[in-house]
Amino acid sequence: MHTITVIVPAHNEEEGLPATLDSLARQTVRPDRVLVVDDASTDRTGEVASSHGVTVLRPPHNLGSKAKAQNYALPQCTTDLVLAVDADTVLAPDYIETVLPAFDDPEVSVAAGTVRTRHTRTIWERGRSTEYLFGFHWHRPIQARANSPMVCSGCCSVFRRDDLMAFGGFPERTIVEDMDYTWSQQIAGRRAVYVSDAVALAADPEDLTYLRKQVWRWMAGFCQNVRLHLGRLVVRKPLLAVWVLLALLEILTAPLWWATPFVLAATIHEPLALAFAWWAGAELLLTIPPLLYAAHRRKLPVLGVLGDIPCVYATKAVNLVYAWKALIVELLLVPLRLSRGLTVYEKGRADTAPARAMLAGG
Repeated sequence: MHTITVIVPAHNEEEGLPATLDSLARQTVRPDRVLVVDDASTDRTGEVASSHGVTVLRPPHNLGSKAKAQNYALPQCTTDLVLAVDADTVLAPDYIETVLPAFDDPEVSVAAGTVRTRHTRTIWERGRSTEYLFGFHWHRPIQARANSPMVCSGCCSVFRRDDLMAFGGFPERTIVEDMDYTWSQQIAGRRAVYVSDAVALAADPEDLTYLRKQVWRWMAGFCQNVRLHLGRLVVRKPLLAVWVLLALLEILTAPLWWATPFVLAATIHEPLALAFAWWAGAELLLTIPPLLYAAHRRKLPVLGVLGDIPCVYATKAVNLVYAWKALIVELLLVPLRLSRGLTVYEKGRADTAPARAMLAGG
């Protein structure tokens, strides 16, 4: 029988936190304890958490990142498992029940489920929804079958506490602690597991301003982990290294792929409209089958899923810009000591704190 403590890092989350805590209270397997880290909030986050009957921890000052807020709570965890949940994430009622059996295998150090978007109101949310449906129903199952998942999502990951403590807690050396820990544990010979039946709904950026901040953090963090871990991945976890190298190759070649219709029109005198039609056909051939499977798997309306496909190209464009920025800054300028890289943690959603504040959660 596993025991589990939930850590919820929260900075100015009075609006989103109730839904998160309600989802924890509705779990078919209830957590033994819920700890909310009220990380120097200037709103009613602490009061909201207290009203839900959970334990509220208040650091003396803003800690600066989600990992640091989680580490602040970690000494209070005495259960064998720890579930880290973002303060804007809602878990399906059976999330904990579905993930727990993964830890019957003593080799498993971390596990997480499928992430979907909570809202699909704007073009950016709809684009992210399509990315999630594609990634969690195409890339992630392949990686899982190869026992080499790229990341256990930080918004809803369960950790074996002994492994986490032996590692020194949630890693603070990179801007994305979830990928850092997922790679580190696999390098050490431990297992990371994707549990597809467990579903978490995350609140994603609703506008371009906050999407840019989130994507920059994710892309910079990915490249920070490449810089830190790639050599050891090649030696100790070669299949995971393959996924990482393929991701780098995709970033490098994406501009060429996007320029293909124009190149064809210029070099073989193909009418631009026809060249674009061939390009779009190839895109849809690669994109639609996983999305149809995702719609069936999650019981979503097919037309709604397919109708969101145009939105994903807006988010892909943002991804590409910041992926290239991350390559240049984190893999070129930082090694040359011309930049410190990304060190400030910024949320992907609005709150009442200043835009450049160092924040936890979200």
